This record gives sequence, structure tokens and C-alpha cells, in this order.
Amino acid sequence: MPILEYGTPITLAEARRVADAAFAEAQRNEWAMVIAVYDSTGHPVVLHKMDHAQYASLDLAQAKARTATHFKRPTKVFEEAITQGGMALRLLSATGICLFEGGLPLLRDGKLVGGIGVSGATSEQDTQVAQAGARALEA
Repeated sequence: MPILEYGTPITLAEARRVADAAFAEAQRNEWAMVIAVYDSTGHPVVLHKMDHAQYASLDLAQAKARTATHFKRPTKVFEEAITQGGMALRLLSATGICLFEGGLPLLRDGKLVGGIGVSGATSEQDTQVAQAGARALEA
């Protein structure tokens, strides 16, 4: 498996495009969500809280974006590992890992330039919204 390299951090214009696409998907489905877009250094670029989104989603969306960026993989990987139990339960003692689905790395030209984290609905719905945002960067 090739190494995924970090690229030049996502720009504000790109992050807005990602967040806007995710927002549109959430709005289409009438889901109140929080959308966080982080750059490749693990810092926030855009944080968007929709009206009536639960307050806990502010922290969760950011944790998902940061995890996807720092670990170069979707947060679903960690959620699935925990559900299997056994040695994967060691993840519970690690710092800085969000174990909830809904965080995705953001790629430009095959390099990781940031991460998106979405929270506010089910794990699958959070991922659906995050994927809509990620596709906007690829377009």
C-alpha cells in the first residue's frame, strides 16, 4: 500500500466549497449538523453549525476532522475496529482518536490536504454528508 503524503493545506476557498457541499446535502435531508473542515496541519479552517444542531456535535465534528487528518484515514476504520473488540480495544487508551464514523481525509492530487468531520445524525448520515463535501474538493 503506497504511503499517503500530506500536501499543501486546503485553502479557505476550497474549505468553503467543501463545507457548502456538505451543508447542501444535510439541508436536502433536513438534518441539523455541524461541519468541520481542517487543514493538513490539523487546524480548523471552517466550522459550520446549522440551526438546531446538538451542541455536542461541535466537539465531535472537530474531533472527526482532526482524526481523519492526523491518522490519514476515515474515522469509520476506528469505529469498526472497536466493534470487533479484542486487541482493538487498545484504541480506547489512545489520545486524539475519534471513534465515531463521519470523518474523512480530504485529498487533492492524491495528497492529503485536510479533513472533514460531520456530526449531528446517525453515523451513516454523518458520513453521507462528509462524502458530499469531499466530492466537492475532487470536482
